[in-house]
Amino acid sequence: MTDSRDAIGFEARLRRLEDRFEIGELIARYGLVMDNRDFAAMPSLFTADAKVRSSDGMMDSDGCDAVCAMYRGRLEVLGPSNHVTHDRILTFDDVRTDQATGLVLSHAEMSRKGVAMVAAIRYHDEYRREDGRWKFAARTLAFMYFVRAAEYVDALGPGIALRNRVLRDARAADWPEALPTWRDFYGA
Repeated sequence: MTDSRDAIGFEARLRRLEDRFEIGELIARYGLVMDNRDFAAMPSLFTADAKVRSSDGMMDSDGCDAVCAMYRGRLEVLGPSNHVTHDRILTFDDVRTDQATGLVLSHAEMSRKGVAMVAAIRYHDEYRREDGRWKFAARTLAFMYFVRAAEYVDALGPGIALRNRVLRDARAADWPEALPTWRDFYGA
């Protein structure tokens, strides 16, 4: 029986580890740039043709300049924020070695128009190496909840699907209820 690592050489495996580390730092820099309101550093996170979306359709920008403008507008209504990433799963393209995809699990704490808010976010990412650096080529945000801190306990109650309450009208959560595995398990 052969080890799957035998299929790719040592240098390729080392490069893959370096790529994982660099993408991890990109993900961490994203949170710091947003929380620090470092608008000068923001373009360094995204490819020129980057796309940012949210599952609910509230975020929709194409191109680095538009993405940065969209984030500036969203951050203008926020007070302090704290983005915390947890685990991530990265998948590399064996043919196009300068491309990868990822799923990043995250939470955010913030103040929106003076109200403390909390959010659970999954980022569905596409990464591309440009000029020797990994950047976001696409980022789609999906929310389990985005609620006032005072509503946090209520948002996780059984049968509560309207957990995205950042706007005036409550909206359905992007996950977990919409996931095929969740629906299969609960027979929905």
